[in-house]
This record gives sequence, C-alpha cells and structure tokens, in this order.
Amino acid sequence: MKTLGMILCGLTVLVIAAFFMLLPDIRSGVTRVVPGQKAGRKDRILCFAITLVYAAAAFIRLGDTQAPQSFAEFCAGEEAVLRLEEPSRIDRMLLYTGINTGSYTVAFSSDGASWSDAFTFEQDYARILKWEEQAFSVPADPVGFIRVTTAGNDPWLGEIAVFCGEERVGLSPEKGKAPALTDEQELVPEASTDQNSSYFDEVYHVRTAEEHIRAIRPYEISHPPLGKILLSLGIRIFGLTPFGWRAAGTFFGVLMLPVMYAFLKKLEGGTLVPACGTILLASDFMHFVQTRIATIDTYAVFFILLMCLFLYRYVSGRKKRDLALSGVFFGFGAACKWTCLYAGAGLAVIWLVFQLIRLFDREKPARQRRETFFCNCVWCLLFFVIVPACIYYLSYIPYGTANGMSGPGMLLKRDYLDIVLKNQSFMFSYHSGVTATHPYSSVWYQWMLDIRPILYYLDYAQNGDYATIAAFVNPLLCWGGLAAVIMLAFSAVMYRDGKAAFLVAGYLAQLVPWMFVKRVVFEYHYFPCTVFLVLALGHLFSVMKKARYGKALIIGFTAFAVLLFALFYPVLSALPVDRESFTALLGWLPTWPI
Repeated sequence: MKTLGMILCGLTVLVIAAFFMLLPDIRSGVTRVVPGQKAGRKDRILCFAITLVYAAAAFIRLGDTQAPQSFAEFCAGEEAVLRLEEPSRIDRMLLYTGINTGSYTVAFSSDGASWSDAFTFEQDYARILKWEEQAFSVPADPVGFIRVTTAGNDPWLGEIAVFCGEERVGLSPEKGKAPALTDEQELVPEASTDQNSSYFDEVYHVRTAEEHIRAIRPYEISHPPLGKILLSLGIRIFGLTPFGWRAAGTFFGVLMLPVMYAFLKKLEGGTLVPACGTILLASDFMHFVQTRIATIDTYAVFFILLMCLFLYRYVSGRKKRDLALSGVFFGFGAACKWTCLYAGAGLAVIWLVFQLIRLFDREKPARQRRETFFCNCVWCLLFFVIVPACIYYLSYIPYGTANGMSGPGMLLKRDYLDIVLKNQSFMFSYHSGVTATHPYSSVWYQWMLDIRPILYYLDYAQNGDYATIAAFVNPLLCWGGLAAVIMLAFSAVMYRDGKAAFLVAGYLAQLVPWMFVKRVVFEYHYFPCTVFLVLALGHLFSVMKKARYGKALIIGFTAFAVLLFALFYPVLSALPVDRESFTALLGWLPTWPI
C-alpha cells in the first residue's frame, strides 16, 4: 500500500509536469485588466450543480445532530449523587463536559453511606463539549451509588454514563444536581468520536460562541468576535451539537464556490475555466477540512475572497459601488480575524498602483486626474477605514452585553470603548508572545510544498482501524498552483499582464507576513493563499484552452484533482481505514504525519 502512495505521488507530479509542458506561450494569454463576461443560464446551472454536489459531501458526516443540552452547573463544593438501578460492577465511565472548566472527584459506594474515591477529573480548557472516558481501578464490590463532588472552580457537566462490559447501566438521580446528569441517557454513545465531541481548536471557539449566546464573559479573546458570532448562528438554529457548531462554517465554505465561480467568470469569461476552477476549490483538501471544523478561519477566507472579487470588479469596471463593497467585506473580515488585515494591505497596494496609473494617464486633463484621485482617496477613507472601523467596533457588542451593558447606548460608553481597546492590546501581546511548540507545527515555506500537514484528529479503533482528520492542500493544487503563481509573476513583470499581477499580489499579501512571524504556526495558515492558487491556475487555464487538446487537458487536470479528493476522503473526514490504507495516503512524503 505504501508503494501505491508513492505511485500516486509520482503520478500527481507527472500530471502537473504535463500541464505545464503543454501550456502554450503564456504571452498569448496576456491581457490587461478588462471587464469579463456576465453569467448566463449555462453558468448558473453549472455553478448550482457544482455547489450542490459539494454541499452534499460537506454536510454528510459533519457531526451528530443531538447532544446533551442540560448541564449541572456546579459551584465549588457542590455534589450530586446518582443511584444505579441495580448494583453492578463498573468497568468504564463516560462524562459529557460543559463549557465551564474546573475539577471534581468521583466516588463509588455500595450502600450510599461509605464512599471510596475512584478518580479526580480535571475539566480544563481542552476538555470542553466532549465525551470523556475515564480510567479507574474497578471496585471489587458491586457499585450502587456514584457521587460527584466539585473540587475547584465551577465546572459544568452534562451527562454521566457507566458501563458493565458493553452494557450501559441505568442511572437515577438521588440528590443534589443529579437530575441534569441522567436526563439524556438516550444520547450516550459507545465511545467518543469526532462525530459526538469537539476536537482541536473547537474547544476554544465553540465555547466562546456559546458564551456569546448566554451573555457570559468569553474565554477565548485572542481573535476579534465576529467569527464566533457567525459560528453561533449554527448553534442557535441546530442547538449546541457537533452539527450545530460546525454548520455555519460549512455553509460559508459552500458559499465560497459560487463566489469563486463569479470571480473566475469576471477574470476569464467562458464557462470551462470558471467551472473547472470552482471544482478545483471544491476538491481542495484544505477547503473541505477547514470549513468543517468549528473555527473562525472559514469566515476570514470567505470575506477575503469577496473583498478581492469586488476590488477586481472595481479596477476592471471603475465603479465606486464595487470599491465600497470591497471595503465593507474587508471590515467584516478584519472583525473575524486579523489575517484579513494582510489581505487589506495587499488590496491597498493594488489600489495605489491602479490609481497611480490613472493619475499619470495623459489622455485626460491633469486637473481632472487630480480631482479623480482625491475623490477616490476620500471614498477609500470612508469605506476602507471608517466603515470597517465601525463594523469592528460593533462586533464587540457581545462583550458589552456580558459586562452588563445593553441597548445602543452602550456603544457610547467609555467602559465599552475600554473593552475594545484592551482587547486589541491583549491580542497583540498574546500573538507576539506565544512560545508554545507543537509536533505538527510548520513554517511558511513548508506550506508552499505541502511538506508538513497537521492532524486535527486521530483515533485508533480496537480493530486496528485509524480515523483521522488531516489538514493540508490537495497536492495537485498545492504544487501545480505554486508553479502557476511563479509563471504569473514572470508574466506580470515581463509582459505587463494585469490579471497576473493582481493575483500574485493577492497571494503574496497572504504569505509574506508569515515570513516574519516567529511564533508557532501551522499549515492551515496557508488556507487564504489556496484561493489564489485556484485563481492562478484558472488564469493559465484560459491560456491552455486556446491550444490543441487544451480543453481536454484542463478537464483531465480537474478530474485528477477530484480523484485525489475521493482517494483522500477517509483521512479528511475521519472515516475509519486500515493501517495500510492510512500509511499509503499519509506516507507520500517522509515529513507527512504517519
């Protein structure tokens, strides 16, 4: 099976090599930034079909739609006593944890009078909204009662389940806050999995989203609030369940596809390039995995794609409405994650170059050119500074609510302003001061070649199967897209290809800042760059389609990307596979995590 993986790796390289070897002279595709074509009926049908198929794949096995919703909200020193329906030997125990952290001691008793401590459970920030299986010494006598006593802080606990062998033992509340621990026993799973529990950074963002809903002071404040607010929409609709906390991000991931189609349609026209480019995005591993985990990166990348689309519409059509929308989406993106500021810097460079070209265009009177430039600067000040600042400021309303403020008047209070300003200071010091290490960390130049994927989830089943969720870019897109970016950079410099310059600037705006970051980083930070890899390949597709057999090669390239997605689907979705298949898929490079 490892040989099969090496063959697939080599075949991927050959497909990329064949594409670039058969690519016609790139000068034949050089064009200035001009308006593209409007979408027609065929475009709408193709875009809808691609989006629908991807949506089905994205929402399947997203997570359980049911999970415990009532929690015993303990205070320090409180206890709950549960009675087994009949005394029994206890082999293992499952606890479903809530959003508050703390610790408690679990004790067993045969008669409810004398107790022996079984274990102490530390419910820390990494053990949130999970089914946790506890190890303990199996008591010699049958257990009739279980007592939970809080030892520190105010932890929330959702449900307790005990097993004798493979059989779950019935529990009844005896006293204290026991009713909340036994009222949803029908939801107890056989084991903890990605389908019924949180994983990786979900423990931060889901917790904060639920805290926003409950008007509780948030735990995770290392990123702006809007991403968690959007994440909370799924929880409000579907409940605090794995499906609920992942639904909004997955929906935004689905929405990226029609946005990408529209972008490629505007860039290149036709139907082949937009359709194949959108399929490349749909079959990208990073896009699939990152939009199905309940973190905030999806929302940031979605708004980055939109802000770049509307800026391109502006430089190709010169409509101020498009420039304004680009600024608005920049504001939404920045309120989700600071990485959108990198994209904003890239947009500023593109806008400045475009304005300087117009300013020195001698076909128009100098006075008219200066007035146009001045008016455009005022327009940008409004929509790239003032409006985004307002959006950013408003995104902190949940923070104000959690601090007892209410109504529109809170926005004018000094306390609200202090909350916003202090959080900016904290975020800067936090990200600049991170010194932690991680076995799956990587650096920017490794992302460009898929050298070090990150495993979000890994579970070994008793039958020897592996269930894993690996985050990295589809190798065909990663390696082929990088070659495309390099070619477009050459085209932009040598042949003054305006579209190529726009796309390369967008790519570099997301990559270059990470070259100076010293803290621990991961391959998922490359996620914003992947949309520009797709756009870069789309630009080359528009050159290739003019060549003999060009359309067939484009379709073949795209089909191979889909084939790789299908092959890698198990390790992107935690679908159990045997050891040999796991090694074949994640053993292409010696640096991949097997």
